[in-house]
Amino acid sequence: MATWAKAPDFADRPERRAQVRAQTVVDKRRYLEEGMAPLACQTCGAKVLVRKSSSQQTSVQWTVNPAEACPVFKDLRGGPGRPEGCPNLGRTIEHAVDEGIIAVDE
Repeated sequence: MATWAKAPDFADRPERRAQVRAQTVVDKRRYLEEGMAPLACQTCGAKVLVRKSSSQQTSVQWTVNPAEACPVFKDLRGGPGRPEGCPNLGRTIEHAVDEGIIAVDE
C-alpha cells in the first residue's frame, strides 16, 4: 500500500530529485538572504537584517539573540510568551524606510 506524502520525494527519479534539491537551495537563498539589509536599532543598537517586501510585509532576522540584545525581549526572558516584535525596532525600520535606507520591494 502506498503512503500519502505532502509532496512527492521522486525516489524513483534521481534526476528530478536533484533538480528539486537544487531549486530548494535557490529558494532558501531568495527568501532568507536576498534583499536583507543590515540595520541597528536606534534605541538599543541590536543588529538585525531587514527586508520590506511590501508596505505591509517586513522580514526581520536577528543576528544576535534578541533576549540578550534587546531590552524589550530581555524583560520577558523566562516569562510567558514573547512579543511579536519590538516597538523600538519597528520605529527604527519605519525611519529607515522613510529615509530610503531600506527599500520597499513593491
